[in-house]
Amino acid sequence: MSSTESPSAPAASVLPRVAPVRVGEGERLRTVGLPGITLSVRCRPPAREDLPRALYVHGLGGSSQNWSELMAELDGVVAGEAVDLPGFGDSPPPDDGDYSITGHARAVIRYLDASGPSPVHLFGNSLGGAVATRVAAVRPDLVRTLTLVSPALPELRIQRSAVPTGLLGVPGIATLFTRLTKGWTAEQRVRGVMGLCYGDPGRVTPEAFRYAVDELERRLQLPYFWDAMARSARGIVNAYTLGGQHGLWRQAERVLAPTLLVYGGRDQLVGYRMARKAARAFRDSRLLSLPDAGHVAMMEYPDVVARAFRELLAQTRADDGDDGDGSGDGKDSGGREAADGTRSGS
Repeated sequence: MSSTESPSAPAASVLPRVAPVRVGEGERLRTVGLPGITLSVRCRPPAREDLPRALYVHGLGGSSQNWSELMAELDGVVAGEAVDLPGFGDSPPPDDGDYSITGHARAVIRYLDASGPSPVHLFGNSLGGAVATRVAAVRPDLVRTLTLVSPALPELRIQRSAVPTGLLGVPGIATLFTRLTKGWTAEQRVRGVMGLCYGDPGRVTPEAFRYAVDELERRLQLPYFWDAMARSARGIVNAYTLGGQHGLWRQAERVLAPTLLVYGGRDQLVGYRMARKAARAFRDSRLLSLPDAGHVAMMEYPDVVARAFRELLAQTRADDGDDGDGSGDGKDSGGREAADGTRSGS
């Protein structure tokens, strides 16, 4: 559902000057202008020209930097690009103020339509997982494989630790939260986020923590930061209430692309119990279960997630010449039947 409120963020042309976004070793950052949106895209120059394309979509409050480690792991396997969704990372707000799942999906589709050959290997985490699911369902021609890390798909019983995030979508709550936490330092905020998103925050290096603090300090200077967060959170809540053909679970059932599902046993935002439901919903699915991971397995265990994707890619290539129906419900990331619908890989 699209937001019906008038955009309150200023136009990109009058935004204040802030510190530049960090670009990691081997990465490049570019800006792409599209109808109604301007997107910042992080990429690693491909090792070879014939590599297949991959596109990574981050979660709520995240940015393209969330995929840097996995992109490095898959260097030489795919030509990877990670997009900053409108209003996040280094991308300014969308012209229409639409931060719904559909609005974000529309931005991804516009980029894929304009940027080069398709289909691509599409990755999504959390909010980005819901966005990627919608893209794969409505534009199957754009997606060769789908990899979802803790996708934000509707749950009947929301975890208590996820409630504050959902409340950000309630009108006025973001403003109240901003006022109540005015005295919090960026370090305190980052520790809180990492405690919520990581299965073991101790795995975060001091350097990575410093980078995260610097990025948050930069983004807190942007006048649309909380607006983008609140409206995107509201977009998730609205998507959870949609039924019929527009419901995310119904759209998951329509996805044709071979799908790798990654769930963390210590995820405080997306219920680990949803893994089996997802494995049943996506018709050609493989499930990677990481008992010690939290909400951002691609950041905690990039090598394990990369290995599972390489297996998915190899299996997909092997199946390209098959005449079967491509169904694979309940299979693990190697294409074998899993006794309990999971594959442990921590």
